[in-house]
Amino acid sequence: MNKLVCALGAGLLTLCLALTNAHASVVIAGTRVVFPAANGEVTVRLSNDGGQPALVEAWIDDGDPASTPDAANVPFLITPPLFRMDAGKGQSLRIVYTNQPLPKDRESLFWLNVLEIPPKPAAKPGEAQNTLQFAVRSRLKLFFRPAGLAGDSLDAARQVTWTVAADGAGYALVAHNPTPYHITFSQLSLDVDSVAYAPGNGMVAPLSTLRLPIKNLHHAPTAGTVVAYTTLNDFGAATSYQGTIEP
Repeated sequence: MNKLVCALGAGLLTLCLALTNAHASVVIAGTRVVFPAANGEVTVRLSNDGGQPALVEAWIDDGDPASTPDAANVPFLITPPLFRMDAGKGQSLRIVYTNQPLPKDRESLFWLNVLEIPPKPAAKPGEAQNTLQFAVRSRLKLFFRPAGLAGDSLDAARQVTWTVAADGAGYALVAHNPTPYHITFSQLSLDVDSVAYAPGNGMVAPLSTLRLPIKNLHHAPTAGTVVAYTTLNDFGAATSYQGTIEP
C-alpha cells in the first residue's frame, strides 16, 4: 500500500510540474487585432521564442471558444493555416476579408486562434517513451472596423454613460455605449457610503449596454456617484477615466 501511495504521489507531482511548465513558446505580436475594412487584409506577426520547433495551426471564429478550424464559418481567409515554426524564427499570418456582408454602422467581433503543438520528444536509448504534452491555444479578439464610422475609437471610452438597475435582490451597474466601437473594461470601481465596490470587468458592444452586478450592495447608489474605470485601446494600452451615475 505504501508503495502504491508513493507511486501515486510521484505521478501527481510529475503532473503538477508538467502543468506548471506548460506555456506558449509561440508569441503573438499584440494583444488584439484591429482589421480596417478599407485595407482588405491585415498581417499578424508570430515568433517562436522557445528552444524547439512547433507546429502551429491558426483559424478565426465568431465567438465559440470550442470552435475548430473545420467548423469555423467566418468571412475571412487566413494563410498559412498550418505551418512549422523553427526555434527563434518568425512567421506572418495574412488575414483576408472575403467581402461577405457585415454591419457597416458598427464594429464586428471575431476571435483569432493560434494553436501551438510541441514536437514529441525522442525517447532515450533503452528507455520507455512516457511523456505528457500540452497543446497551447492563444485566443485574441479581432475587431472588424468598417470604413467611415462616426467618432474616434480612441475617444469612445469617454462617451460611456452609467446608470444603476435592480438586479434580483441587489443592483447592477449598467454601462451604456453610444459609439460604434467595442469598449473593453479592465477595471471598474465605485464608492458607496465610503465602501469600495468592484463590479468586475467585461466588454460592452457597440450601441449596446453591459450589466455588471454589484455584489453585497443593498441600496442603489445616488445620482452623481463617481465610477472609476479603466479601458484597453486598440494597442492594448490601459487608460483610466471617471464617470458619474446618471439619474
